[in-house]
Amino acid sequence: MAMSKGTQLWLTVFLGLMTAMAPLATDMYLPALPMVQLDMGISASLAQMTLTMTMLGMALGQIFAGPVSDRYGRKWPLAAGMVIFTLSTVGCVWAQDIMLFLFFRFVSGFAGASGIVIAKAIARDVCEGPELTKFFAMLMMVNGLAPIIAPVIGGQILLFTSWRGVFVLLVAVGLFQLIATLIYKETLPTDKRLKGLQESFAKFPLLLKNRYFLGHCLVQCFVFGAFFSYLAGSSFVFQNIFHVSPQMFSLIFGGIGAGLLLAGALPARLAGRVEDVKMLQVSLVVPLVGSVLLLLAFSAEAGMEIILPVLFLTITPLSVMGAASFSLALSRQGKNAGSASALIGFFSMILGGCMMPLVGIAGDNTAIPMCVIMICGYGLGYVVFQLMIDPEHRA
Repeated sequence: MAMSKGTQLWLTVFLGLMTAMAPLATDMYLPALPMVQLDMGISASLAQMTLTMTMLGMALGQIFAGPVSDRYGRKWPLAAGMVIFTLSTVGCVWAQDIMLFLFFRFVSGFAGASGIVIAKAIARDVCEGPELTKFFAMLMMVNGLAPIIAPVIGGQILLFTSWRGVFVLLVAVGLFQLIATLIYKETLPTDKRLKGLQESFAKFPLLLKNRYFLGHCLVQCFVFGAFFSYLAGSSFVFQNIFHVSPQMFSLIFGGIGAGLLLAGALPARLAGRVEDVKMLQVSLVVPLVGSVLLLLAFSAEAGMEIILPVLFLTITPLSVMGAASFSLALSRQGKNAGSASALIGFFSMILGGCMMPLVGIAGDNTAIPMCVIMICGYGLGYVVFQLMIDPEHRA
């Protein structure tokens, strides 16, 4: 679909904000995790469970939202998701009981998933080939602003109010994105939609029988599992081990987020000149090496002057991996883009959500579980790449 520069800019900002639902819902809240633990009198693992419920909700929500958008179009399922996200976040503001809070976190994740999966399906509606890779890369760059800005904003909010103030701001974010959705013009014509939800959900087993597509799902599963272990553990690592303030932690986290943003520019610049599969391979090897070095550094009780550069090296290739893998996987799916995006989104969050409580299993004063989970995730991702993705490109 041909787009004017104005339309492309609008879609980039709009879809970038939608794909940023995950970092907005988690990263803004990270500096407050130790405060939630103290306020509610819960363990570190249970505090991290509040992140887990959001991730599980987002994983399952994408499975639902993708097929619905293939059947009914992109606009109205997305609008419904933003309404529910906003209302459930209001529930997070007022919840006093940890179980009720966990419930609202799950619902907000489930509803917010509509933004993540449908945004990627819209990108597939309007682009293909190298243009799709470039567009995904631009989305990752806009998306990359969230990990920079969100924790800094969250840290500053804690100077003036309790951790609940973070969720007040998320309510405003939900309202803003609802308004943007109502402005958006539908990109999936009626004649290109699937005829029934049953047909849409039936695409899942067919997609998973495709060895190449399943390979991308598993790569996303393992790599994001490693990344989310970093999300769950980083606030405790820096605030409890290195004794930095929530505000300083937010700046450290935002600095690594800036690396994600800069790395996100690479696929756009290299699209058409470097094969996507080569970019994907490098983006898997670098963090695997980095996570091993990170474990060695923590085992040797190294200082922040060593930990921070190694952590930066380990985390920042995620933007390249995301753009390259999504482009390769969705470029072959056509009208199944919603269902395909839903499956990839599900796999990218389900393992991370399950791993988050394990990061705190040895207490809140050690980084060893986080490092071990990261090594396993990146290692398994690279093995899947070698067995299920690379052979088809070599052939």
